[in-house]
Amino acid sequence: MAEVIRMPKMSDTMTEGVIVSWLKNVGDDIKPGDILAEVETDKATMELENFVKGTLLHIGIPAGGSVPVDALIAIVGQKGEDISALLSGASAAAPTKAEEAKPETTTQNITANVETSAVHSSNNEDGRVKASPLAKKIAEEKGISLNQIAGSGDGGRIVKRDVETFTPTKTAATTSSAPTINIPAVVGTESYDEVPVSQMRKVIARRLSDSLFTAPHFFLTMEINMDKVNEARKTINADGNVKISVNDFIVKAVAGALRKNPQVNSSWLGDKIRYNHHIHVGIAVAIEDGLIVPVVKFADNKSLSHISAEVKQLADKAKNKKLQPNEFEGNTFTISNLGMFGIDQFTAIINPPDACILAVGGSKETVIVENGQMKVATVMKVTLSCDHRVVDGAVGASFLKTLKELLENPIKLLV
Repeated sequence: MAEVIRMPKMSDTMTEGVIVSWLKNVGDDIKPGDILAEVETDKATMELENFVKGTLLHIGIPAGGSVPVDALIAIVGQKGEDISALLSGASAAAPTKAEEAKPETTTQNITANVETSAVHSSNNEDGRVKASPLAKKIAEEKGISLNQIAGSGDGGRIVKRDVETFTPTKTAATTSSAPTINIPAVVGTESYDEVPVSQMRKVIARRLSDSLFTAPHFFLTMEINMDKVNEARKTINADGNVKISVNDFIVKAVAGALRKNPQVNSSWLGDKIRYNHHIHVGIAVAIEDGLIVPVVKFADNKSLSHISAEVKQLADKAKNKKLQPNEFEGNTFTISNLGMFGIDQFTAIINPPDACILAVGGSKETVIVENGQMKVATVMKVTLSCDHRVVDGAVGASFLKTLKELLENPIKLLV
């Protein structure tokens, strides 16, 4: 008996999916474990696995089309089997046309030099002048009064050539206050691209809008001396076995600061607040379609080298859209680092369900005062965005104070 294959829910926030490509064709024999198609969800492109044996009898959505979760996308059964009843009774949503999923380039040409045929209903008898819109425009640009021009069009209507060939009298020229400026009617071409919004971008827009306009944000900024982190990193990387980044130190330090400030490791759930005992640090990664947050789970229990290897692996998967749901879900705190792009300082929107997000700027040399003496130091600015429903100012400040202590004394991260 034929079976319907429906769009599965591949992530906790997925509401619809886009068929990137079909890997099987109608008429192909398939078995459990075969990959039917590649599906773009709100967070990644994932493989759609088949779980039934038979022949692919029907494909209900073309490549490039999108359907809601649970909508019919294919039918598998025996060759020659009648599937008309399944097709008529299936609650499949109308797919987006494949051609609508492709970027569309629209070009509009300005043709201001084409004479319009529109005729105004006004006439000389009621005190108004008959003139085409283009003639009026050119006259206005040249500072010429239409009352001075004799029209050669139908019924005495003033047209373009009348304005362009008009020579003002001496009196008219001296009484006209506007300068005569010759502006080309056409100076360029307007054009634009319209690209359909990806599933990921839709979810990013919805979640961050909800966060910004629902959660009362406040921001705390602190400067951190990164000289000792740079020294420790140089020493660790000298043997060549591992390559630790500054961001790896930040992840480890954030995990330690969350352990000492558990109120920050929390979520607003409407009628209750969840204080997480585990520490899962999400790291925002920019990819082609937007932003995704792979998660380093139990980060406080992992070494710097472990965090480094895991972050690299997750970032590569994210950029290749190979992350699995368990790798981008469950964050209890998020880090967004734009320091590598030369950004000194910024504020970030909280990533639900977290109560806070840390925005990390770049490190740069600056002059500081230490023990009454000026010296050059490498300083990094961080800004903590807090949901005021959960985290108060003193709690956020205590977290940053702990983070600063750990990064300015990185030997504590090894304890």
